[in-house]
Amino acid sequence: MATLRLGDTAPDFTQDSTAGKISFHQWAGDSWVVLFSHPADFTPVCTTELGKTAALSSEFAKRNVKPIAVSVDPLDKHGQWVNDINETQNTTVNFPILADADKTVANLYDMIHPNASTTATVRSVFIIDPKKVIRTTFTYPASTGRNFDEILRVVDSLQLTDSHKVATPANWKDGDDVVIVPSLQDPAELAVRFPKGFKAVRPYLRITPQPNK
Repeated sequence: MATLRLGDTAPDFTQDSTAGKISFHQWAGDSWVVLFSHPADFTPVCTTELGKTAALSSEFAKRNVKPIAVSVDPLDKHGQWVNDINETQNTTVNFPILADADKTVANLYDMIHPNASTTATVRSVFIIDPKKVIRTTFTYPASTGRNFDEILRVVDSLQLTDSHKVATPANWKDGDDVVIVPSLQDPAELAVRFPKGFKAVRPYLRITPQPNK
């Protein structure tokens, strides 16, 4: 299939998982979703990633984000792997892992890159909003674990910029100053939106303390 792009509707699917059969759009409901793939069960990098996701469960929850993982291995192997993750990472996996042995999800989301591997999924990440729109994608090679602080940072940026006419600058983190979008020029609207004021660095660049979410 064609590569999914930002702004596309995330494909729906029904697939088995460690939490039972999941119909993706129904399961997602009105939450944000982080869908991320793994090359195989029991691989050491994947094990650390799933452990990290479990450890960040409260961070995902306060952002109304549901994480969901996918691997092309079968469900019985996933069950064994979850036990291993819990033991080695000192955590409890409390989110679904899709059992994608028939590669339904991998093919829908273009997670298999033949020049890297004809059988294993790359480390894909899709951040999907409550309207089921793909808002961000990352692709990592199998050898490189993902930065989950960056995933949370992007979610924070998306949620903030959705609710305010701002953008987030380089290396922005939650609580840092933000940039007012250039299209916002009306002085009256600026005063209403940013009552604490802002700093005009250039005619095209205005910096303001982060608005309240």
